[in-house]
Amino acid sequence: MKSLVQKITLGLSLVSTLYVAAGNEDRVGSAGASHLLVNPWARSSALADATIANSNGLEATFTNIAGLAFTDKTQIKFNYSNWMGNAGIKLNGAGIAQRISESDVIAISIQSMNFGDIPITTVANPEGNIGFFSPRANVFNLGYAREFSSSIYGGINFKVISENISNMKANGVAIDAGIRYVTGENDQIKFGIALKNVGPVMKYKGDGLAQQAAYVSTGFIASLEERSATFEMPSLLSIGGSYDFIFNEISKLNVALGFTANSFMNDQYRIGFDYGMVTPKLAFNVRAGYVYEKNILSAENRSNALVGPTAGFSIDALAGKNKSAIGLEYCARFAGVFGTIHTIGATISLK
Repeated sequence: MKSLVQKITLGLSLVSTLYVAAGNEDRVGSAGASHLLVNPWARSSALADATIANSNGLEATFTNIAGLAFTDKTQIKFNYSNWMGNAGIKLNGAGIAQRISESDVIAISIQSMNFGDIPITTVANPEGNIGFFSPRANVFNLGYAREFSSSIYGGINFKVISENISNMKANGVAIDAGIRYVTGENDQIKFGIALKNVGPVMKYKGDGLAQQAAYVSTGFIASLEERSATFEMPSLLSIGGSYDFIFNEISKLNVALGFTANSFMNDQYRIGFDYGMVTPKLAFNVRAGYVYEKNILSAENRSNALVGPTAGFSIDALAGKNKSAIGLEYCARFAGVFGTIHTIGATISLK
């Protein structure tokens, strides 16, 4: 088992070297399925997705699947976001994680993005009034994580991606993999590495690619099938670490740092702060973070709608001898001219 972990770690390390060396600004915006880069969960989003080394449970299915191994028993989560602020896009995330043995945890989750009702227009009906269509982008996740030792954790996540408009759709599959290392007298030092969105190219298919053409000379009408170009997944590699500053038995501050090497956008540097207090009946956390990338401070030149800062909080009511938690969470992300992205949700964690 230790040999397997060493091979996985070595493989991810080699891939990370290739990713760091292969960054290309000219490829910004050329990938598809960009909704795979959107975090649907409030707690890790409030930390600017810097929780590559310290995100636990279902939240870890987005940042680093290895953190799923820290699920106590059962966790159920639902989050909602008004993605891109005033754009009218609804983002929902829901899932369940279940420990199946002393070392193994599995999770099922779904991420759904709904773009609302859009009027159907044609050349003959440019004003519409002939109906509506509702574009959607969905991701179904099946994750597995394992505790290999008291310090080493690993996981893998399988994704099924679907996108559709009124008369075309595209389907694809992708894989995430991650490793996490924990050390320190109180497990306060953590390191993580995650490779995400690795899979074959996707391609749109459907009736929307078929066009009717009439030959003027003969009056013959034929159906022409247009070709759809393939597009790649927005693959990336993230490396991060975190440290817990433990003040006393009820309060601590976690500081998390992360670096994301993106294949199809600027590389990103992340920092997050999580201050938490725990009482016999209540746990309260305040979070803040920042994402930096090239030109993020320039409204004219940045290539990301998100402008950097994030913030949020969570309140968990602790019940029973095992301190099972029922919690509410909130995150704010700022998208410049689009407004503020609010993410709210609830989490039930049974121990």
